[in-house]
Amino acid sequence: MPVTSPDPAAPARPSADPLPAPEAHPGRAGTGFAVTAHHGDRARAGVITTPHGEIATPAFIPVGTKATVKAVLPEAMGDLGAQALLANAYHLYLQPGHDLVDEAGGLGAFMNWPGPTYTDSGGFQVMSLGAGFKKVLSSEFSGGEKARTSSGEDDAVAEGKERLAHVDDDGVTFRSFINGDVHRFTPEISMQIQHGLGADIMFAFDELTTLMNSRGYQEQALERTRLWAERCLAEHARLSADRTHRPYQQLWGVIQGAQYEDLRRKAAADLGAMEVEGWGFDGFGIGGALEKENLGTIVGWVAEELPEDRPRHLLGISEVDDLFTAVAAGADTFDCVSPSRVARNSAVYTATGRVNLTGARYRRQFAPIDETCDCYTCTHYTAAYVHHLFRAKEMLSSTLCTIHNERFVVRLVDRIRAALIAGEFEVLREETTGAYYGSPR
Repeated sequence: MPVTSPDPAAPARPSADPLPAPEAHPGRAGTGFAVTAHHGDRARAGVITTPHGEIATPAFIPVGTKATVKAVLPEAMGDLGAQALLANAYHLYLQPGHDLVDEAGGLGAFMNWPGPTYTDSGGFQVMSLGAGFKKVLSSEFSGGEKARTSSGEDDAVAEGKERLAHVDDDGVTFRSFINGDVHRFTPEISMQIQHGLGADIMFAFDELTTLMNSRGYQEQALERTRLWAERCLAEHARLSADRTHRPYQQLWGVIQGAQYEDLRRKAAADLGAMEVEGWGFDGFGIGGALEKENLGTIVGWVAEELPEDRPRHLLGISEVDDLFTAVAAGADTFDCVSPSRVARNSAVYTATGRVNLTGARYRRQFAPIDETCDCYTCTHYTAAYVHHLFRAKEMLSSTLCTIHNERFVVRLVDRIRAALIAGEFEVLREETTGAYYGSPR
């Protein structure tokens, strides 16, 4: 079966031609990040400036994987306070195609979202879907045992699944989960896709590993990711110079290294200082598998190594205690699909913990889901009504619960930002986690 890619004529390796100067895109000078307040050793507030508006940090960035937050209108996401939305390059490449989105005027115009947008590189989906593990990156899926092939290689595949992705030093070859077609991602192709999608903030193509991979493989993957980062910067420079008719797109490097302090610090130091003919990263993502108990420690290692004047995005968190831990350790923005995903299964966040609205006790609760919540759902509907919608299998149940959950997390991070600026971060942390979990965290 033939391999398809965004541009079959594109070079697999960077061109030897000189890169354009960093000022080749005139819009670049109007973007950036400024720290506006500090709290403690590493927590901070700031502002990310993009062509489609500012993002006050810390900020939670809801995920609209396929250019939509499932079950919710983009207008509703604005109403509930979302400052930016994140879409997935892998999924949008497969359907409808980045060329179509580019023709529509870019991701924001395509989905009728006027604010800032992010796209991730597709590396997460290539690895997790390619190995059949979906969203699971830690040893949970194997009972704590390292899954290896009989040859001893780090090539775990979920039970009953076929490996759909194969990594080499140049890139990744993978099969579409939609129709089985074979595709090829390289750093250059990832940049071409993301430039076509037109998000304000993009991430460099990286190799994502799991906590089950051996130390030796983690080292190999980290070096591969470093070399790919250089290629991403070079291709980003060329595309930025060629696309001055579009707003400037920031490129953020991705820090890997799993649970190893020396690898995380090395990755952060390498990418933080990386320049390719004057082009450096505009910010950084902290990616990969993170054990919950080590989250703050790992973010702290990375924050100590990265430049202070550029933003840090922690990929894939939204739990209440994790948000406080990450902010305290130096993270600025966050994304996660969990608020919308669990909402579609009747799980909602409240000030006193997560609950399931299909429970019998909500059948006659003629009061909001959460009396302390100011979202559209809680100010217009009762828990009893939403309980009925789930029992009746009505689609409106997903819409109302997604609005509530997204507002809960967006509002919480907004409150964290305000408390950090006011010097009341620890007070809010103790009160919020104490109420949510039954004791402070």
